[in-house]
Amino acid sequence: MRTAEDDRKDFPWWLVLVVLLGGWFLWRILSDDLYSQVLDTLSRGVQITIFVTLVGFTLASLLGLGLAVASLSKFRWLRQIARFYIEVVRGVPILVLLLYVAFVLAPALVAAWNTVLDTVGLEPIRTRDFSLMWRAIIALTIGYSAFIAEVFRAGLQSIDKGQTEAAEALGLTPWHKFRHIVFPQAFRRVLPPLGNDFVAMIKDSSLVSVLGVTDITQLGKVTAAGNFRYFETYNVVAFLYLCMTITLSILLRRLERRLRRDP
Repeated sequence: MRTAEDDRKDFPWWLVLVVLLGGWFLWRILSDDLYSQVLDTLSRGVQITIFVTLVGFTLASLLGLGLAVASLSKFRWLRQIARFYIEVVRGVPILVLLLYVAFVLAPALVAAWNTVLDTVGLEPIRTRDFSLMWRAIIALTIGYSAFIAEVFRAGLQSIDKGQTEAAEALGLTPWHKFRHIVFPQAFRRVLPPLGNDFVAMIKDSSLVSVLGVTDITQLGKVTAAGNFRYFETYNVVAFLYLCMTITLSILLRRLERRLRRDP
């Protein structure tokens, strides 16, 4: 098994290559008007990409934690419901889930909401009033919650049973036992894999472009279709995603080494 000392001795030559490649891209962007124009256009989509990822991952983490707790419940019916949700959602590709939520679930929710509004005499809403961006966020939330639930479940089950028995001996309620004993330790253990899922969601957020959400990928498609400079345009698209994902990956590695080193 590799140790923190081994990691320090293993010089990150890959990072040197990434920095050199990033420096070359940056030089091209600063020296080439076309690259500069493409970057200026695509930078407007960075905010959408970050917003979709942050909101989607936050909601997915909350839902995933609830599913993990339900899957470990003492009630069989609750465990079965959680297991059913996790297995079904994990078996559906994110792209299919995006299309299903956008064009099947969203209209159904609008129809159900209009039924409620009709009973109280209020004006119904239209399906197109349901923002495509929020449909995409809901789809990512549903899709990633199943994977995050498995991460949390593994973390919760990794806590030594003796600690929970000691908490029960002290008279702690199930809620206080979970809040003060189990969850803080489990969260520390699942933080690295959660970070990996966050990086993965940044990349999968590019799929929201199929719904016309103006993220980096969608703006790249529109820009390339307008200037026919696919090489330069998609170079900038890749550059922006790499800047976000590699930076986060480096930070996650540092965090993982710190968690491994600290008691």
